[in-house]
Amino acid sequence: MQVNNVSMNMSAVSSRQYPDEGYPEIALLGRSNVGKSSLINTLINRKSFARTSSTPGKTQTLNFYNIEDQLYLVDVPGYGFAKVSKKQREEFGTMIEEYLTTRHVLKGVVILVDGRHEPSEDDVSMYQYVSYYHIPTLVVATKMDKIKRNQWNKTISKVTKTMQINQTDNLQLFSAETKYGKEEVWSWIEDHM
Repeated sequence: MQVNNVSMNMSAVSSRQYPDEGYPEIALLGRSNVGKSSLINTLINRKSFARTSSTPGKTQTLNFYNIEDQLYLVDVPGYGFAKVSKKQREEFGTMIEEYLTTRHVLKGVVILVDGRHEPSEDDVSMYQYVSYYHIPTLVVATKMDKIKRNQWNKTISKVTKTMQINQTDNLQLFSAETKYGKEEVWSWIEDHM
């Protein structure tokens, strides 16, 4: 997709605050610090439009990025080791669950996992959760520039096995640094709009 116009339309914590234009939405899910903001910035050709943070767990709302008045990319709070209270984690859980299970314009989710490590229990749970609701899912292994090219098959094998992804069509390797995988991610998003 040719991206010229992007705006961060809103941050929401409940369905009353979701945008109402009816554009298709693709949600980005993943652990804190896995690279959701970096993926968004790469997809929209901007350096720091989506804020990247050195503090895990900084995103605490659903952030809706309007792309060309055709699509929303939705940055969902990271799960995992965010330094937040148990009560806050439960609130995030409720907010994310409400969004994933009730949003009729949600056309798919992209789950980001760190390509350098085996996917976590949280990653596996999230994949099983969205699969249960039959939400089309692309798993993106990030930070591939930090892995030697001859080790990439190992990453593919580790991620597909741990997450029990049935086809490698549902897995894409990605690097924000080199832009590797950008076109393929866009292609998947466009197919699901």
